[in-house]
Amino acid sequence: MIVDCAVYRGGHRIERPADLSDALDAARSAGGFVWIGLHRPSEEEFALVTREFGLHPLAVEDALKAHQRPKLEVYDDSLFLVLKPVVYEPQSDAVSSDEVMVFLGDAFVVTVRHGEGASLAGVRHRLEQEPELLRKGPTAVLYAISDATVDHYLEVAAELQTDLEELEAEVFSPGGGGSRHTASRIYTFKRQILKFRRATGPLATPLARLSGSGQSGTSVPFVHEGSRPFFRDVNDHLMRVNESVEGLDRLVSDVLSAHLAQTGVRQNDDMRKISAWAAMAAVPTMIAGIYGMNFDHMPELHWLWSYPVVIGAMALLEVLLYRTFKRRGWL
Repeated sequence: MIVDCAVYRGGHRIERPADLSDALDAARSAGGFVWIGLHRPSEEEFALVTREFGLHPLAVEDALKAHQRPKLEVYDDSLFLVLKPVVYEPQSDAVSSDEVMVFLGDAFVVTVRHGEGASLAGVRHRLEQEPELLRKGPTAVLYAISDATVDHYLEVAAELQTDLEELEAEVFSPGGGGSRHTASRIYTFKRQILKFRRATGPLATPLARLSGSGQSGTSVPFVHEGSRPFFRDVNDHLMRVNESVEGLDRLVSDVLSAHLAQTGVRQNDDMRKISAWAAMAAVPTMIAGIYGMNFDHMPELHWLWSYPVVIGAMALLEVLLYRTFKRRGWL
């Protein structure tokens, strides 16, 4: 469905065109551009947009099917950028990603949104409050969407850092690291980081091209030359995000290794305790076993003090074993 459609001229919004087919002509005649926002359009709904703006069929197919990696494609009549905004859900400490596709032409911007957490209404509203930026045309829209997406990456990275600190505190607490659910939580957290990385990592190459710092260093069609510093700023923020994601991934791997090591040490402690108690139980069992063999010739059976001596010897050996195991840390 079409969420919003407007023509912009001189950095200001003109009334919404009555007919979509006249929007592009109205924008070009006014020396401005048209911005059409769609949310999960069907093939029939998108067919009119494709026909009016001459969008490339391969890009249209990607926009309809979604589930694309962040990328930048240059076609004869338009530019196609895929972004994956990320949403952090505090209730479940989970990361989910949506998709935003941006078609950019000489006098038009078409945004296709998939998902509920990637609304562009706020971006449009902020741009309309900055006419100086909006005068730069469709490039301003591309920059604003990219900047908003990457800035939100920084917020999500901060939330994940907080979650990791809580997980570290649980693992290294005196009794928390032994929970049977700890390893599952660590693995789940690692999957959230992987999902986050799939959104941020591939975006580095498109932003490098837009900022003019890619391998070729050439300008990208339909993008204003003066916008390179703005995209460089967005690219710098993305580099910070990617460094943060890599750090989180390394730290959570270290936390998992530490948890497994703690589990192994704890199991060894348990085995030592079991072995110590078994050794202590073996001494009276051995002595009692000798006296249960019912031999005919056992002189000590006729000793008056034999029973208390045997009991005392068993108690003395138990005390000696207990002190020895205690001193070695087995008990």
